[in-house]
Order: sequence, then C-alpha cells, then structure tokens
Amino acid sequence: MQEHLQDKFLNKIRKDKINVSIFLVNGIKLEGNIVSFDSYIILLRNKLTQCVYKHAISTIVPTQVVKLEIDD
Repeated sequence: MQEHLQDKFLNKIRKDKINVSIFLVNGIKLEGNIVSFDSYIILLRNKLTQCVYKHAISTIVPTQVVKLEIDD
C-alpha cells in the first residue's frame, strides 16, 4: 500500500525531530516537535504534549527544509 504524502511529510518531520510551527484555523500558532500522529490527531511536544486535531490545522511550517522522496 502506498503511503500518503501527508504521512510521508509528517513522518519525515517526526523522525528528523524538526521543530514546526502549526497554525490553527482560528489563527493560533503552536510550536514544538511532532511526537506522533494518526488519521485524526497530531501529538505536539514543547514543554508539554498537546493533542491537536487535524481538522483544526490550517498550516504546518517546518523550521528547516524537509526533503521527501515523492513517487511519480
């Protein structure tokens, strides 16, 4: 089964421990490292671990370049 692009992106960020800024649809900015994720949530750790529902996320911005191998 082919891995979805979203999963590839989040897995790369998680494995490389890249800090991210997550902007929610209401404008709130969260910062930290992605610890884990599934179809519905992302666990984001900074000083504490937060459960962020994906439907509330507008944008995820990594603090460095994320190189993905994308199948055509």
